[in-house]
Amino acid sequence: MRILMLAQFYPPVIGGEERHVRALSQALAARGHDVVVATSDIGHAPRTEWDGPVRIERLRGTVHRLPSLFSEAERRHAPPLPDPEMTLALRRLVAEVRPQVVHAHNWMVHSYLPLKRPNGPPLVMSLHDYSLVCAKKRLMFRDRPCQGPAIAKCLTCAADHYGPLKGTATTLGLRLAAIFESRIVDLFLPVSHAVAVGNQLVERRIPFQVVPNFVPDDVAKDAGGYDDYLRRLPADPYLLYVGDLSEDKGVNGLLQAYAQLVSAPPLVLIGRRVPTLTAPLPPGAVLFESWPHGAVMAARRNALLALVPSVWPDPCPTTAIEAMACGQAVVATASGGLTDIVVDGETGLLVPPGDVGALRDAMRRLIDDEALRQQFGSAGLQRVRQFQAGTVVPQIEAIYRQLRHKRAVRRRAARQDLASPTKR
Repeated sequence: MRILMLAQFYPPVIGGEERHVRALSQALAARGHDVVVATSDIGHAPRTEWDGPVRIERLRGTVHRLPSLFSEAERRHAPPLPDPEMTLALRRLVAEVRPQVVHAHNWMVHSYLPLKRPNGPPLVMSLHDYSLVCAKKRLMFRDRPCQGPAIAKCLTCAADHYGPLKGTATTLGLRLAAIFESRIVDLFLPVSHAVAVGNQLVERRIPFQVVPNFVPDDVAKDAGGYDDYLRRLPADPYLLYVGDLSEDKGVNGLLQAYAQLVSAPPLVLIGRRVPTLTAPLPPGAVLFESWPHGAVMAARRNALLALVPSVWPDPCPTTAIEAMACGQAVVATASGGLTDIVVDGETGLLVPPGDVGALRDAMRRLIDDEALRQQFGSAGLQRVRQFQAGTVVPQIEAIYRQLRHKRAVRRRAARQDLASPTKR
């Protein structure tokens, strides 16, 4: 199949969504498909290049002329409405590539919507967050999980986050685009049940199928070459947190919970520091920033357990999947997509988000019970197969085939109607 991926970011811009789009594109190409990724131009990368078998096209849009509106550093965000120049660039690319499936990720889809034709290729939309209903994409209102969109509340929330002008434009633009998006997209692929619920797919009767993020089948394989990083780690087994060092990831609560533990193993945190990290590092905690992914995976091998204490409805954190792939027990919050990944009492322990005492007690329980840690780790190795490329990528291929088949059936039916004497 000829597959056109639409993604507002792609490596060298790095993040969970970008890593997923690259992994999916590479996996599909390895299975014999022709994959082209259309993404935003970031200025310092070639407009056209090949990432192995995957062709990358970086396109410029009108918003690139207005960097103060939708850009931060090298991240040039797609707007909540069609971008005129981006739509024209996509029109030219579609005419050249002639895709048989278009698979969109995030708001890049808005610039493709005007090009979608009833008899054109099926349009699939992965939902990696809550961007169908939330201007901030995080479904958080005043540092708490939002109970659902409402125009006055959303305008206030977006204005507080983006500023009055950008917040109002983003909220209203998103509401308008979502009307067309929900009607034009053939199938939504939320990465967890929480994302499906948060984006109101069920109550709005929008067609969807949950397809989780995935990790490579060999993600736990020792790649070697990271000894300089590993030498910085504590000599004894440690507790491990991986991810942004932010308040919504629950790091402040984690540090408070760890500080209350007596005679605890070291706590290792690896991730990007952000301004919302306000709690001080307690004795026994060490912080490392900007480690390559291979070094992070190597660091997991001497960890007693993995910690994923998100307080926001984290859509489908691959850190929990990677921990299970390494045979680690997981302590996580019952928030967002984590409830799809971690089975409480089977592969780890789930605690209420933001409950420092419950988080402390769950860590204490697993620190003290080696047999339970091993039991959870073994169960996690079995469960993680559901979140590996060898399982998830064929599911996505099957979705492509089903949608193409439905489209072909409709085309044949339309031709038969035109050919029928009773229809003339």
